[in-house]
Amino acid sequence: MNPGRLGLAPLVQENPLWISWHDSNWIPVLNPGNVMDYFSEKSNPFYDRTCNNEIVRMQRQSLELLNNMTGVEYIPLHVQDPILYVIRKQHRHSPTEATPMADYYIIAGTVYQAPDLASVFNSRILSTVHHLQTAFDEASSYSRYHPSKGYSWDFSSNKAIAEKTKTQTKKEAPVKEEPSSIFQRQRVDMLLGDLLRKFPLPLPQMTNNAAGVNPSDASNASNNHSGAAGEGDHVGTDPTLIKQEPNEGGGGRGSNNDAPAEKKMKL
Repeated sequence: MNPGRLGLAPLVQENPLWISWHDSNWIPVLNPGNVMDYFSEKSNPFYDRTCNNEIVRMQRQSLELLNNMTGVEYIPLHVQDPILYVIRKQHRHSPTEATPMADYYIIAGTVYQAPDLASVFNSRILSTVHHLQTAFDEASSYSRYHPSKGYSWDFSSNKAIAEKTKTQTKKEAPVKEEPSSIFQRQRVDMLLGDLLRKFPLPLPQMTNNAAGVNPSDASNASNNHSGAAGEGDHVGTDPTLIKQEPNEGGGGRGSNNDAPAEKKMKL
């Protein structure tokens, strides 16, 4: 069946997530100052020629004029020179209000459209289902059935394939690992840090009233505790109130403690 006869265009032409664009002449000189000019090239399929950026560009005005206009516009959202640039397409309603429409990232001079959340979920689910189906198909290929023994597993063919693959891997030369760059190590950490700084998490404010404690009751309780502690100190330091225990180990002259314990008279 020919989809063109039914008026159905191929998905590759309709889905912008499957295409990319780059201009080899711009890549060596690409920098934060000319990245918007690079994105505004006529051959770029992600650039809308009816946006406010094109109007300002034709009038040779500054990009700061975009804040006073309404409509579709492109703004530089994030710059990590020299390899990553993020550009946002948004619809401006007022100088302080704009609705994001799409994000585009430029990596090493190649422009891609960032996928939306629904596309990411669909891709992950399809990938999971594909791997599960492949695992079930491979497991079922090792099952055997005999009328007298029933079902069993036969992995002899799998062991032969594994040993053959292991032998071929040993013969291959080891691949030299290249050191990673700072951008590869950080990846999206810088983007997440910028979002966290722009939209910090609200911190809960704990107060005495929120905990159900009256400030006057708390102050009275602290005063009573301090007063009780002061009286305890006075009692502990008064020598007239200290009870003296008799010393059985030894006493003065003429004391009954000199006699042995078994000869003491019981009164």
